[in-house]
Amino acid sequence: MTTLSLEAGLTNSRDQLSLFSVSEQKTLAYGSKQPDLLKISSDALQDWKQRLFQYQQQIHVAPTLQQGALFDLTSSIGSASGDIDVASIDPFSLPQQNTEFWRWKASDAGVAALYFVIDYELPILLYVGETVKSGQRWKGEHDCKRYLLNYRQVHYQNQLDTLLGIAFWSLAPTQARDRQRLETALIQRWRSPFNKENWEFWGTPFTGLVVG
Repeated sequence: MTTLSLEAGLTNSRDQLSLFSVSEQKTLAYGSKQPDLLKISSDALQDWKQRLFQYQQQIHVAPTLQQGALFDLTSSIGSASGDIDVASIDPFSLPQQNTEFWRWKASDAGVAALYFVIDYELPILLYVGETVKSGQRWKGEHDCKRYLLNYRQVHYQNQLDTLLGIAFWSLAPTQARDRQRLETALIQRWRSPFNKENWEFWGTPFTGLVVG
């Protein structure tokens, strides 16, 4: 696949809603009430994913300085444990875990970490989060769980494959403010679509109520 330029990626991410039909655009519109998500067609869904895939692939190949100039990101985040190079964190190279990991009995609560929800089928990064206890973060309610249920369901109805997983970066700062700054930088860098900060770029096709 030919990699698009970063400049083109910036433009195309804002134009992606034109891929959807009128009814689908209503579903994807930021802040709109969610109609039946199953009305998203296979072609529209795959086009949405390809937009995201092409954009994120550019992050892998673009020089760090070029990214900093275009995205206005700080190349490193200062913390009590020292400066952390944002570009050095590659979510796709981290060990993959099942998204249901939190159901298993663990010997401890885990460590401070950044975590990444990924569909490894393409692959695309869907969500970036931070936690002080990596072994317990997803116990209880979490909006991203609902987004993943909708995401799976839409793929199932369109007979498309997914390979959802989660990966943890366990070298995160122990101080909450430092972790959150790093989380924000990574959300901006990868434009993960399940993070609300990026809904303006990708729409909100999976953030409604769980569909059956």
